Amino acid sequence: MRGFLYVLTGLAVMGLIYWAYNENYQTRESIAQAERLQREIGHQRQTLSMLRAEWAYLNRPDRLRELADLNFQRLGLLPLRPEQFGLTDQVAYPGSGTLPITNPIDAIGTLEEAAQ
Repeated sequence: MRGFLYVLTGLAVMGLIYWAYNENYQTRESIAQAERLQREIGHQRQTLSMLRAEWAYLNRPDRLRELADLNFQRLGLLPLRPEQFGLTDQVAYPGSGTLPITNPIDAIGTLEEAAQ
């Protein structure tokens, strides 16, 4: 009977050793994966900040104005006229009770009336 308990205890110890060994390697793999993800997040943040800087550089008003002037005829742009702008009383402010114009044709008619 004693021999059986020794064998059973030995098997239990070996099972616990295997479990601890397995948990140790799973933990190490999880830590390595977390570090890889942190590096990737850092790289993506760096890329995002570079893209934001590039976007800001490309959207400079003076650069866009030059591009619009260079491509004015090819793009078929129309010159700006004062009657193309709306009036401030046409803007619907929150809580004012006026609804914004949803139909573009109504907006054109309203702008033409305001210009006259």
